[in-house]
Amino acid sequence: MTVYAYTRVSTIAQPDDGESLDVQRRQIDGYAMQHDLAVETHFVERGVSGSLPLAERPQGKLLFAALKPGDIVITPKLDRMFRSALNALDVLAQLKAGGVSLHMIDLGGDVTGNGISKLVFTILSAVAEAERDRTRERIAQVKADQRERSRFLGGTRPFGYQIADGELVEDAGEQKAIARMCELRGHGLSLRAIAEALADDGIALSHVGREEGSGAQRRQRKERA
Repeated sequence: MTVYAYTRVSTIAQPDDGESLDVQRRQIDGYAMQHDLAVETHFVERGVSGSLPLAERPQGKLLFAALKPGDIVITPKLDRMFRSALNALDVLAQLKAGGVSLHMIDLGGDVTGNGISKLVFTILSAVAEAERDRTRERIAQVKADQRERSRFLGGTRPFGYQIADGELVEDAGEQKAIARMCELRGHGLSLRAIAEALADDGIALSHVGREEGSGAQRRQRKERA
């Protein structure tokens, strides 16, 4: 069994805000002494934002690489190690599966193997679900706003438009082709016949591919029909 410590500050210099590395280290050393544990290695993360997942931080990567079944990790606070409840829940599950114990001092100690672990996981699960909901809502709001402003949201460029500064701008030549497709379709021509007619005009389209276009194109053709 090896005991590791993990500490982090977001900026290089944080000497006076109660979250300094010295303060965190003293908290860990005091906790270890109380529980008859000897910390072998301190993984110290300097100037790293909590928004970065633990496994992507320089010292976080080294910590994960060092862990073996039976090891113990001590950290002073949940927010020193995790960016969110969702991230914490995922990492805690990995540690438990790997036989590693995580002691978070602000949550009372071992959150992976004793009586409080079930409570911690229940709370984190609830908070993580709320985080997922907020993320989905933010994404939906951003996409709706982008659509209203005719912003291009990625994927295949819809036929009939060009992309200029992140916006969809009508292409006069392709819009004319779309109008021609609608006209021919209205006369009862098959998709193959329409593709051949457009080819005669110098517009190469597949009757099973791009002529069908994106959802935006199909809506536009219905409106014009």
